[in-house]
Amino acid sequence: MHQGYDLIGDIHGCGNTLVKLLEQMGYSKKNGVYQHPKRKVVFLGDIVDRGPNIRMACHIVRDMVENGHAEIVMGNHEYNVVTYCTEAPAGMRQPFLRPHTKRNTFIVEQTVDQFANHPHDFNDFLDWFVELPLFQEFDHFRVVHACWDQAMIDEFIARYGGNQMHKGMLAESVDTSSFIYKFLDRTLRGTSLKLPDGRSMTAKDGMKRQFFRTKFWADTPKRYSDVVFQPDPLPEDIQHALLSEEEKQQLLFYGPDEKPLFIGHYWMWGIPAPIVPNIACLDYSAVKYGRLVAYRMDTEHHLQPGKFTWMRVEKSER
Repeated sequence: MHQGYDLIGDIHGCGNTLVKLLEQMGYSKKNGVYQHPKRKVVFLGDIVDRGPNIRMACHIVRDMVENGHAEIVMGNHEYNVVTYCTEAPAGMRQPFLRPHTKRNTFIVEQTVDQFANHPHDFNDFLDWFVELPLFQEFDHFRVVHACWDQAMIDEFIARYGGNQMHKGMLAESVDTSSFIYKFLDRTLRGTSLKLPDGRSMTAKDGMKRQFFRTKFWADTPKRYSDVVFQPDPLPEDIQHALLSEEEKQQLLFYGPDEKPLFIGHYWMWGIPAPIVPNIACLDYSAVKYGRLVAYRMDTEHHLQPGKFTWMRVEKSER
């Protein structure tokens, strides 16, 4: 029998909306676990942070995964909270693997607060997050949180023999010179280019950045505007500037003949639709009162606009 899959984008603690979306797609709770008679969910990561029902969302997701009704890949927010809460080994200059800066603390604050009265539960989830698959390849589609880089994935498999991390890799993963750091940066955060001439830009969230996120599916791009992929526009004077040959070499290309790919991460807005015929982003800013989005995947090679489904996120119902 054909196995159908329902891919769900970044939840960010919108636990009530997740329940509504599952029920809209025909999932129901049996023996405490949401399930469907013929289909299975694939979660694209970023279950935690920001929203009001993080612990609830975590339990729904883990129960589905552990009982065979869902698959999952790690998001950068699961990785962030693990490294934020993991003490650094002796010899490192900082007490935790992820520095407790004002910004880093703000990002994980809701997750830490909502688990504050459930420390054993929180530790169990931190252990679970560490070993979540970083990418998944199915017979006819692929799933990763931010970017599928085949060469890096092949190297990861050759080095580590699978698609997961373990606790012993965490300290190395924050060393910016290591392969595992570069791999996680690519897989969980995507591709980027440095702004020219040492420029920086202030994003809508108030953060100053010297890099901008880029498409990894742009065929023969010529200008910055051909590759920028983020909610914040580039400074007007460089928006249409020509890419240098060196910058073009840094770009990645996921071609139209590759398997359909599902990603989250990118804070999209509007009516969900494929980015290109074989790539869909399912992060439609749920926690910012956008949409919690799913794609109902069967055996198609080209993704269809009519197979997206979603739940609008209301302020009172996250």
